[in-house]
Amino acid sequence: MSDFEPPPRRRSRWALYAMPILVLALAAGWSGFWFYAASQIDDALDGWRAREAKSGRIYDCTNRSVAGFPFRLEVHCNGASVQLVSQTAEQAATRTPITARLSDIFVIAQIYDPRLIIAEFTGPVTFTDIGQQPSFVGNWSKGRASVVGLPFSPQRTSFEFDSPALDRMSGDQQVPLIRASHLEFHARLAEGSVADNPVIETVLQLKDASVEGVHAVLQQPFNADIRAQIRGLKDLSPKPWPVRFREIQAAGGGIDITQSRVEQGDLLSLAAGSLSINANGKLDGQLQMTVAGLERIIPALGLDRLLDQGVSQSAIDKMAPGVKASDVNNVIGALDKMIPGLGNLARKNANAGIAAGINMLGQPTTLEGRKAIAVPLRFVDGAIFLGPLQVAQTPPLY
Repeated sequence: MSDFEPPPRRRSRWALYAMPILVLALAAGWSGFWFYAASQIDDALDGWRAREAKSGRIYDCTNRSVAGFPFRLEVHCNGASVQLVSQTAEQAATRTPITARLSDIFVIAQIYDPRLIIAEFTGPVTFTDIGQQPSFVGNWSKGRASVVGLPFSPQRTSFEFDSPALDRMSGDQQVPLIRASHLEFHARLAEGSVADNPVIETVLQLKDASVEGVHAVLQQPFNADIRAQIRGLKDLSPKPWPVRFREIQAAGGGIDITQSRVEQGDLLSLAAGSLSINANGKLDGQLQMTVAGLERIIPALGLDRLLDQGVSQSAIDKMAPGVKASDVNNVIGALDKMIPGLGNLARKNANAGIAAGINMLGQPTTLEGRKAIAVPLRFVDGAIFLGPLQVAQTPPLY
């Protein structure tokens, strides 16, 4: 038997190089894919801007850049501005656009999940009529938004702002208008499709919010959670909101308030119901509201001041038909002449009587363990009535 053994075969070095070569090939391919995607950003954004312009929102950037390699696409829009055209009934009537300008918009999309887009906003933002000085100034500590779906067919949109503030400009002075510790707005496609009879579900949440100079009821901080559905849209093709509201009115659609919860100090209210849009573009309908602490809202509605100025005949007709307002006012005045301050006491008691009258319109109930009253909140041609009393007026939607 021979002791000869064949020499060992030399191992191929291909296996040693295969993995690095494969990694380099994948890296080169991924890099090519990223740079190709980045190169399409301008075309995609221009297409989106053209679509938004048809909706009356014209976007622009002083400087736009793309970064984020290798796993993200990041778009910086420095010196961002949006010109708002015909976004409200007043704008549509006057044809006066408003321009909003803010420092920066930062948009992020993961390259492996382009259906999720996240944006961050850097304030402040100013709102200016054409050729005028800023009329409003807004700011926040953190502002962000997200969109789920393709840019031309979004399925869900969300906005969140921490410590939002909006001021009205009076000359060179900023006058507080809106304050809150947190604001959220969410909208999603609940039924239908983008192209066929969409039903939009919305959620608005406010924490520690207050509004100055609009209504006394809104000046004290309140929390709100309002959920609604918008019905009657044909599609979500680009168009200004007044046009959409006309579309809803023509289709017999409306706004369903599925839940409205408002807390303000000792006041707590829950409401739900349906609102429609009449031919004048104003809201009609009714919400069934359950309120705990209704008595504290009477002074905030200004009914005590109305009594100080005298009781109008129209108010008397609603509460006590056949009684003359002059008789009521004369009696209150006579009480003051007899004993100073007695008339004021009568007015205060009248306030209590008004509160009791509102209670008589509803049904006693409980709300979260507290005594409450269930009372209708009616919308009549844009006017809001709590029982027989008009408490506010909403603007037309188109």
